[in-house]
Amino acid sequence: LQKLRSQTMKLYSYFRSSAAYRVRIGLNIKGLAYETVPVHLVKNEQQSEDYLKLNPSALVPTLIDGDLTLSQSLSILEYLDEQYPETKLLPSDVQETAKIRAFSQAIACDIHPLNNLRVLKYLKNDLNVSDEQKNYWYQHWIIEGFQNLEQQLQDSNGQFCFGEQATIADCCLIPQVYNAKRFKIDLSAFPKIESIYHHCLSIPAFYNAAPEQQPD
Repeated sequence: LQKLRSQTMKLYSYFRSSAAYRVRIGLNIKGLAYETVPVHLVKNEQQSEDYLKLNPSALVPTLIDGDLTLSQSLSILEYLDEQYPETKLLPSDVQETAKIRAFSQAIACDIHPLNNLRVLKYLKNDLNVSDEQKNYWYQHWIIEGFQNLEQQLQDSNGQFCFGEQATIADCCLIPQVYNAKRFKIDLSAFPKIESIYHHCLSIPAFYNAAPEQQPD
């Protein structure tokens, strides 16, 4: 049985944050109720005194579950999988889990940090990079990263990244593809990635986690 929670989880989130988007997908797949607490990154609400007490890194997401306050999307997803294991985001096979973690970290550690909002703001506001140059920077790192991901997906069935059900890998991939499309990147060279993206968006857990469906 699902462990009883004394109160609804809170997810401090920004609708367009791909890291928060990952966690929203994971929560939805598991059918876990949560309250969204918006943190508007463009308006620098993450720098408020109250929020910094929760998350000194001034980033989203932050999850509060009972007396636990946790940041970092992959840590949150793995916590949810261990604490509420009824619908698993990682398989029991150790080698398959290792592949999923490597794929997820390629997104969360290699691609996303180069293109998140604070980096783009720094390029534009501090280094006086033009919008055209900023977009070129963004597209370069996405395309290079997706070349690696596409190779890792050669054995995928085109529905999910690994196996027959969604995993943490899909929680990470779909927000990154959303961002790529937002920056008008041609993904025709990545048929596996595109196929997985379109399949996942047909699933309510993914669709309802999308930026356009968020209260903020």
